[in-house]
Parts: sequence; structure tokens; C-alpha cells
Amino acid sequence: MNKIILLFVAILFLACEGTDHGHKSSMTYYTCSMHPQIKENSSGKCPVCHMNLTKVEFDNESDQLISKKEEKVYWKCKKFPSVTSEVQELCPLDGSMMISSKSAIGVVAKIKLRKAQMNHFYPEYYPVSKIKMNRKIRLLGSVMQSEEKESNITARAGGRVEKVYVKSTGSMVKQGDLVLEIYSPQMITAGEEYLLTKKDKTDVYKELNKQSEERLILWGIKKGQLEKWYKEGKVPRKIKIYSNTTGIVRKMNASVGKYFKEGQNFFELSDFSEVWVELDVYENDSSLIEIGQKVELEFTALPGEKITGIIDFVRPFLDKKTRTLKIRTTIKNSLGKLRPGMIADAVLTVQNNDEIIAVPRSAIIDTGKRKVVWLRQTDKQFQAIKVETGLESEGYIEIKKGLDIGDEIVLEGNFLLDAQAQLFGGYEDIGQAQSSNHRH
Repeated sequence: MNKIILLFVAILFLACEGTDHGHKSSMTYYTCSMHPQIKENSSGKCPVCHMNLTKVEFDNESDQLISKKEEKVYWKCKKFPSVTSEVQELCPLDGSMMISSKSAIGVVAKIKLRKAQMNHFYPEYYPVSKIKMNRKIRLLGSVMQSEEKESNITARAGGRVEKVYVKSTGSMVKQGDLVLEIYSPQMITAGEEYLLTKKDKTDVYKELNKQSEERLILWGIKKGQLEKWYKEGKVPRKIKIYSNTTGIVRKMNASVGKYFKEGQNFFELSDFSEVWVELDVYENDSSLIEIGQKVELEFTALPGEKITGIIDFVRPFLDKKTRTLKIRTTIKNSLGKLRPGMIADAVLTVQNNDEIIAVPRSAIIDTGKRKVVWLRQTDKQFQAIKVETGLESEGYIEIKKGLDIGDEIVLEGNFLLDAQAQLFGGYEDIGQAQSSNHRH
């Protein structure tokens, strides 16, 4: 459909030629807007779709020539590419030896616009230059449990469970959550020792109090609890135990009335204080990935937040089914908001310190078989140059072969030139185009 629209534009563009009588030597043929390969020397109906044929005129003396590849090579000044010569010699501007320019073998079409056409042609040009182009790769992945982060809530002193606050396996437990109450003679004795020694301010008792406090904190008692005990003047019979980690309960061992020895697990957790985010990289971007690169992550569960991760693992082989490379980053999740299975959107920026030749993406016409840019020769003359491309990022694309620094390429108006070229034979040799005018 795009091709049809462009052909209509080109036909309307050519309609203005009737007002230009400055060129007497011209050729005329009739073509179909839907089937531009049809060329007749008289008006009538298209033999394919039976639409009315459209009249097309062009000058016989290269006012509208489309030529195929030429083998001619020319030479140019390295610092002044606009200065050229048909033979290799010293540059007249700086005295350096001229270098071989791109052969016209890359020229796949030429167009020279007439005055009437120029009245309707408003091009925008871009001077080819070198730029630093960072590559941004967009990735999709998911949150996974870190296999390195599995934790437990352990009995640090022996005692009997009096109350359990965790409902069931699969429950989310955050660091600092109340998980159970226990009766522990060992903890009660240490607590009473703490209260007794705290009342006496002598140096001996201060040291004993410090030792008692450290022991209770190691057993999981919080400073706030100790302050409350001192304020109330007694140690409760049922001591509250708080979680020292964040995770999802994988196994519940604690139940009311059950006695636990020091070192036994009340609960076994999958610790989500850190999680893995595994991302998929397409095969064509896989060579750009390295350990240590930064990646910006966004999650649906955390709207408006961006988290920076560092790539810490790159799988050494591609997935045969998806043709993607798995990479991974580890991020903090102290609040437990990220859970396995959540989707992650990521952007990985590949830094490029070297300057490369790059042009705006809109300057390139990609036919599927080849990529072409239109090069300005003069205000009226243009050439279609076949190019080889590389990296693409933020609206720019690298040119590996086909263009030189200083070349002026067409940004706005390149599709009109392309449509006009196709209308005159689809980048074919002018000799073939002329002989096709005599088809019946």
C-alpha cells in the first residue's frame, strides 16, 4: 500500500512537467498506478486491472535518467571530500594525496529534477559526520528467587512455643515482624539479671549489665523490649520473638506447646531480601553483553520507581527454542515488594567511546533486499547509494559502508525520490526502461 501511495505522489509530482516547455526532446509513455511495470506508447486500459493508464513524460537527454551501477572510480581530498578528480593526484587545498572514494558501484539510481518539479520539492539535507552513539537495548525478564538466599528463623535459646502469629506456609514474613511467643526459662533468667544489674550504677554492675544486654540481643530480643521490661520492672513469662529476615514461609515447624532446643528452626523461609532478575537478550544483541554492565529496571509492582542493577551472570549459551541469551542481575528487596514471577522491563545501555559514521534512521529506505540513501549531487541531481548498516540506537543508525564524511544526504523528500525512481523502472537500467516503452 505504501508503494502505491508513493507512486501516486510521484505521478502528481510529474504532472507539473506540462508547464515546462524549455525542453523539446522528451519521451512519453503510459503506465498503470497499480502496476508500474506496465508501459504502453498510447493511452488505454491497464491489461491487468483495467484501470485508465496515466501519461508520463521525461526528457530523453538525461533530464530524468535512472542509470544502474557504474564501474567508474573517482578520487577525493581526505579532509575536503567535495573536491574530487578522475585521477589520483595531490589535493589542491592541503597537498595531501587524494584517496579513493566509494566506487559508483554503490550507485543504484540517479535522478535529475526539472524546474517545474523543483517548485514542489522541499528537501531537508543531513551532512554525514561521525558521532558517539550509545546503544540502548530494551529487555524483558522476570523476578526469580535467589538460590543463594535461603534463610531460617531459628531458636537461639531453648523454650516452649506459647503462640504462633504466622498463619501458614506461603505467608510473607518481613524483617521485624512478630512471629511467635515462647516461654524460655533461660531468657527469663537473663532478663531478670539484666534488670537487677541495671539498677546498680557501680562499675562492676555496669559491666554485668552490658554482658546481659548483649546476650539477650544475640538471642533476638530487641532494645525496645528491654526498655519496656525495665520500665515495667519485670520480665514477661511469654517473650515475643521477631523475624530477623524477610521471605516467604516454605516450612512451618512451630506449633503451640512444642519445645525447641537451641539451633532448631521455628520457620524455614525463602529469603527475598535479595532477588534475581533474569532477562532475555536477542541473538543479534548478545555480542554486546558483558558482566558489570548497568541495567535500569522497572516493575509493574513498583510504579514510578527505577532500580539500577549490575549484570553479574551471563549464560554461556543461547536458548535453542527462543534464540535468546539469559543474563541476570541481583537487586535488593528489603521491603519484600518484589516476588518471583513478577515482570521486569529493562534498558541496558552499551557505552561506545569511539566515533562512528551514523545518520538519522529516516534517511534510509529499506526495501528488504537492500538499504538505500539518496545523496545530493547538486540542487537538482541526486543519486541513490546502497549502504551497509550496523548498530541502531535513539533514531540513528551506523553506516559501515557506502557514505563518507561530508556527504549530504536527503532526509525530507527521499521517499519522493524513491517513488520517482521506481516509477521510471524500479532502479533499472535506462536502456531497459527505454526499450520497455515500446511494449504493446
